[in-house]
Amino acid sequence: MDFARSDDPAVQAQLDRLGALAVPQGRFGLETITALLARLGDPHRRLPPTFHVAGTNGKGSTCAFLRAVLEAQGLAVHVATSPHLVRYNERIRIAGTLIEDALLASLLAEVIDIGLDLDPSFFEVTAAATFLAFARIPADACVIEVGLGGRLDATNVLEAPAACGVATLGIDHEMFLLRPEEGTPEDPLARIAFEKASIAKPGAPLVTQAYPLRAAGAVERTAAAHGAALFMRGRAWRAEADEGGIAYQDGFGPLALPLPAMPGAHQADNAALAAAMLRHQDRVRVSPEAMAQGIRSAHWPARMQRLGAGPLTRLAPGHAVWLDGGHNPDAGGALARFFGADAGAPTDPARPEPAQGIHLILGMLANKDPAALTAPLADRIASLQVVPVPGHEHHAAGAFGPSASPAADVEQALAGLPGDGLPILIAGSLYLAGDVLRLNGELPD
Repeated sequence: MDFARSDDPAVQAQLDRLGALAVPQGRFGLETITALLARLGDPHRRLPPTFHVAGTNGKGSTCAFLRAVLEAQGLAVHVATSPHLVRYNERIRIAGTLIEDALLASLLAEVIDIGLDLDPSFFEVTAAATFLAFARIPADACVIEVGLGGRLDATNVLEAPAACGVATLGIDHEMFLLRPEEGTPEDPLARIAFEKASIAKPGAPLVTQAYPLRAAGAVERTAAAHGAALFMRGRAWRAEADEGGIAYQDGFGPLALPLPAMPGAHQADNAALAAAMLRHQDRVRVSPEAMAQGIRSAHWPARMQRLGAGPLTRLAPGHAVWLDGGHNPDAGGALARFFGADAGAPTDPARPEPAQGIHLILGMLANKDPAALTAPLADRIASLQVVPVPGHEHHAAGAFGPSASPAADVEQALAGLPGDGLPILIAGSLYLAGDVLRLNGELPD
């Protein structure tokens, strides 16, 4: 796990303590985070109206749209996301600004000191520190991204969110989310749906994308078990995107929304989910004008991001260099649509012109499926270089077939490409993406 480094000695001291924490073998559940928060005065019960978002892919982007829309409304918004790309501070945004080092160090020290005997995990300490900050510092709303899964994620202690949302579903984190457990769905996608939808809370709207029947059924049963009203795409709300924008429709009437500036046709789906979450709650008022402005202004690093001028991109002059942290088949499909010759151009103005192929630079953790990205992109790959994921166990080039060649690092991979002008995609891991942003001088803010 990447716990990041800090130039601030006080923050680094606490990051070192975080790095020493580990989940006791076989421990699952919310008992530890609940006990830790109780010692801190239950800050999670004193938050502004909160939007809680789960999903396999798209949950971070959905959070970015929620934040941008709420801020366009003139509201102060706390935001919790994970993982961080470069700096741990990225996980906690206080009323629009990344948490400052002095406050971060103080909060982490307070939480670790008060709960060390509970053997809390990295994620439990992070969640507790986040809730503590959000309860102490005034804001008008909170946006909180689930870290992993939903049912057993440390953020799932929230009791009365304004709305819960579930983005796209796919198979990922199998060792945790698909571990055998009595009383859970046997079908893998239905099990994933059950885990994610279990952020549902009594009386809070659960707003979701549309899913295959087996997953949709699991979501329906989970919402009913939690006493949550379910608003699923295709049933309670609809959204269709074309070159003119997003035509959104729900029980409150139609709404014309702009296309996002964020690249990728799938971002229209994430924007629509954010809109549906806001439309189906009554705790925070958002005007159509603010919704449109927020969708246009939202950004989210390392998700189909075109890198700017910097030390890395200068190694490949004449090429557009794209970065994406995707690492599962669902992400692979989105990448294939973005770079495909016949995909999505009318609803994706940021998409590059179709070319003869792409140069793919790939770094993937050892516990990920090597074919997750290469299979969907197979007919577009002009060259494939495999690089290490710094600080993590990763696949070697041999895992990607005979056409893959190893490179010592991203710099070597970029410098060795031909000057043919084809787009370059660096992908496979958010940890790799964070390292790329750092090396190119594009720190998330």
